Amino acid sequence: MKKLLYFIPVCIVLYSFANPQPQKVSKQASKPKVDTTYEVLMKTSMGDITLKLYNETPKHRDNFVALVKKNFFDSLLFHRVINNFMIQGGDPNSKNAQPGVMLGDGDAGYTVPAEFNPKLIHKKGALAAARNDNPEKASSGCQFYIVQGKKTDSTMLRKIEQRTGWHYTQEQVNTYQTQGGTPFLDNGYTVYGETIAGLDVVDKIAAVAGDGSNRPTENVYILSTKLIIKTSKVKQ
Repeated sequence: MKKLLYFIPVCIVLYSFANPQPQKVSKQASKPKVDTTYEVLMKTSMGDITLKLYNETPKHRDNFVALVKKNFFDSLLFHRVINNFMIQGGDPNSKNAQPGVMLGDGDAGYTVPAEFNPKLIHKKGALAAARNDNPEKASSGCQFYIVQGKKTDSTMLRKIEQRTGWHYTQEQVNTYQTQGGTPFLDNGYTVYGETIAGLDVVDKIAAVAGDGSNRPTENVYILSTKLIIKTSKVKQ
C-alpha cells in the first residue's frame, strides 16, 4: 500500500511534464489603455458654455466633477463679473439671493490644495479656482471663475516673468498675444480647465452691467450642469 501511494504522485508529475498545461493569458494585460476626458455642459441664462477639465490637475478635476454630480451649481449666480477680466460663480449663498446683497463669501466647507502647472495658463476661456488670501494658495472648494481677459504684449509678459519667476514658452506668449487672458494670475491661482464652446457667452456675461461690488444688476443664472465623459483608446 505504501508503494502504491508513492507511485501515484510520481505518475502525476511525469504526466505534467509530458503534457504541459497552457498558460492563462491575463485579460487585464490585453486590454487597451483608455484615455478619459471630462467635460461639463453649463447652461446659463445667457447661453451654454462647455468646459473641458484638465487631467493634469486631478484634485480640482475630481472636486468639480463631484459638485456637478450633486447638482451643486444649479440655480447659482455668476455673482462677480468684470469686463475684460473674468466671470465668477459657485457661491452657494447666491442661490435665491436678494438684489443688492453682497456675495462671494460662501464656500463648501473645505479647500482644495493648489495644483500649479506651468503648462496651464490663464488664457481666454480658462477655468480656474477662486481662493482667499491663504499662504498655501489653496483653492475654494466650490467658487470658480472663467477668464475673459484681454490681449497682452510680450513686453508685459516679460515683466511678469521677472516679477514672479514664471517662464512662458513661445507658444504661450503667442496665445496671450492673439487670444488674450490674465497672465498676472499665473502661479497664483489654479487653472484646471478651459472653455471649448461658448466663449461668446463668456463675453456676453462679462459685459453685463454691475453694481459697486461687481455683482450683475440683472441676475445671470447657472441653470444646470451636466457631466460628459469621453473615452478614447491610447495609441501604443
